[in-house]
Amino acid sequence: MKFSRIFFVFFACAMLFSTTTAAPENFFKELERAGQRIRDAIISAAPAVETIAQAQKIIKGGGD
Repeated sequence: MKFSRIFFVFFACAMLFSTTTAAPENFFKELERAGQRIRDAIISAAPAVETIAQAQKIIKGGGD
């Protein structure tokens, strides 16, 4: 059992290090892109969140 845990941890670490990429050339540009992706994800999720809020209101008996 201990061997399987050690093997799993070793394999997980090997996969972690093999999938890393080099440092970006411009860190702030990459940070800005990440922020834009988060913003776009929030904007695209807005209709789903509104639908869930309406469903919760209906379930609580406050729907008009």
